[in-house]
Amino acid sequence: MPDRAKILLVDDREENLIALEAILSSLDLIPIRARSGEEALKALLNTEFALILLDVRMPGMDGFETASHIKRRERTRNIPIIFLTVVDSAPDYAFRSYAAGAVDYLTKPFDPWVLRAKVAVFVELYNMNRRLAEQASMLRERLSAELPPGDADDQAAVLPELSRRLTAVEDELTRVSELVRKANDPSLSGPMSDLSHRLSHLRAGFDALT
Repeated sequence: MPDRAKILLVDDREENLIALEAILSSLDLIPIRARSGEEALKALLNTEFALILLDVRMPGMDGFETASHIKRRERTRNIPIIFLTVVDSAPDYAFRSYAAGAVDYLTKPFDPWVLRAKVAVFVELYNMNRRLAEQASMLRERLSAELPPGDADDQAAVLPELSRRLTAVEDELTRVSELVRKANDPSLSGPMSDLSHRLSHLRAGFDALT
C-alpha cells in the first residue's frame, strides 16, 4: 500500500497549526509542522510533500522569502503552495503571493470546508501522479525484461496486464477530473492539465506497441 501523502504546514503560531491539523484531520494525509521558514526548508530536504500551506507573516524569513527558496530548488520547485494570511494584510499580498509561485491565496479566517476541499484535490492529483509514474516505470521494466525482440508470445501475455493497469489510471483520472470540475477552482487547472498530458503520452506509447 502506498505511503500517505504528506502536507507541510508552515506557521509560527502553535494555535494556527493546531487549527489546520483539525481542519485536515478527516483527509487521508500526514500533516508535518514547521514553525518557521527555516524549519520548512529543512523539512523539504529529505521529505516529499504533496502540498505546502504557508503563512505569509512570520518573524525572520517570511512566507514570500520561504517560497522563493522553495521555487529555486530543483527538488521542490514543483510542489504547489497555498499562502495563508490575515484579512487585513497589505493589498499587494495577493499579487506577491502569485508572483512568488503560489497556486492559491487564502485569507484568515477562511472557510474550513473550502480549504479542506482544495487540499483534498491537490492530494488526489499528487497520488495520481505517483501512480502514473509507477505505471510508466513498470511498463518500461516489463517491456525491457519480458519482451525480447521478436518474441510475440511473451508480448501477447504481458500487454493485456499492462493495458488493464493503464486503464485503471485513466479511470481514476476521470474521477479526479470530475472533482476538479465541481470545485470550479482555477488554481487546479494547471496541475490537472499536466497530469492529463503525461497520461496521454503514456497511452500513446503503449498503443504504439499493440
